[in-house]
Amino acid sequence: MPRPAPWRLDPAAYPHSGPIQTRFQDMDVLGHLNNVAFAALFETARTKFNREAELWGKRFSGRRAVVAQMEINYLAEGSYPEDVEIATGIGDIGGRSWAILACMFQEGRPIATCDVVIVMDKDEAGGGLPDLFKQRLMEFRVREGRPR
Repeated sequence: MPRPAPWRLDPAAYPHSGPIQTRFQDMDVLGHLNNVAFAALFETARTKFNREAELWGKRFSGRRAVVAQMEINYLAEGSYPEDVEIATGIGDIGGRSWAILACMFQEGRPIATCDVVIVMDKDEAGGGLPDLFKQRLMEFRVREGRPR
């Protein structure tokens, strides 16, 4: 695994961030957060991000989207009972797909990154992402180290 770009490990590069509580059941026998827990924590953060960014709901009803790919890169051990902070934003945007990029921090240090590709179904006319939806995605783009 290549080391992530420095901006990926900077919480300021992401437009959305929030705490997620770890659970006792997230631990492995060595007392660390297990890999399945990392995936679940990222999923919870991604769901909160989608809701708070209003990427779904009445505004874009009638369309469906699915996770096509998910990649987690583990950078350090996580522990219970400390919460994690997960910073999230939009990466690449395509004709029918977009990437949600996230970085998980615990006690201020990055412990994992997660890249998810989401694909939306075609509309009745066979088109891709609605223009309003693309505009909304653009509002939540990651900053890739650029000044705000």
